[in-house]
Amino acid sequence: MTEATLQQSPVGSDEREYLSFVLGKEYYAIDITTVKEIRGYEATTKIANAPAFIKGVLNLRGDIVPIVDLRIKFDVGEPTYNEFTIVIMLHVYDRIVGVVVDGVSDVVRLTEAEVLPPPEFGVAFDSQYLLGLADVDDSMVILVNIEKLITSDALALVDNSQSAALAG
Repeated sequence: MTEATLQQSPVGSDEREYLSFVLGKEYYAIDITTVKEIRGYEATTKIANAPAFIKGVLNLRGDIVPIVDLRIKFDVGEPTYNEFTIVIMLHVYDRIVGVVVDGVSDVVRLTEAEVLPPPEFGVAFDSQYLLGLADVDDSMVILVNIEKLITSDALALVDNSQSAALAG
C-alpha cells in the first residue's frame, strides 16, 4: 500500500473537518488537523512490558513513532494485520503517534450544531475521550478527542506537563 498525505481544503468558519474511520462495526472520527498521513500497517519493534494495545514503535523518516491499536484499546472488533490494515499517523503536541484502525471512511464536515453531546455510557469508548456524536449519512459517528486520549494516563504517550504547557 502506498503512503497518502492528506490535503486540506478550505472550510467555513463554523465547520470543522474530521477524518472518519471504522473500529469493529462503529464509525469514529478525529479532527483532520491532527492527521499527518495515512499508511498501511508495517511490522513494529516491540517494547518490553508495554500494554497489548501498544504494538511497538517504528522509524518514520527519523522519528520514533509509537503505534497504538485502537481496536485493542477500546475492545472493538478482532484485530488483524494484513495489507488492508490502516495506520493513521497523527501529530499531537509535537509528537507523532500512529493509530491502527480497521479502515478509513471519508472526510466529513460538521458544524457545532450537528455535534451532539457524548453519552455517559453505552459505547465501548470511554466518554471522557469523546467530543460528541454526529449523524452522517444515516450512521452515527463518534467524535474522538484524540489529543485528550493521547495525553491520557491510560496511554502515557505524551508527558501531561508537556501537553498542558503546549495547550496553554
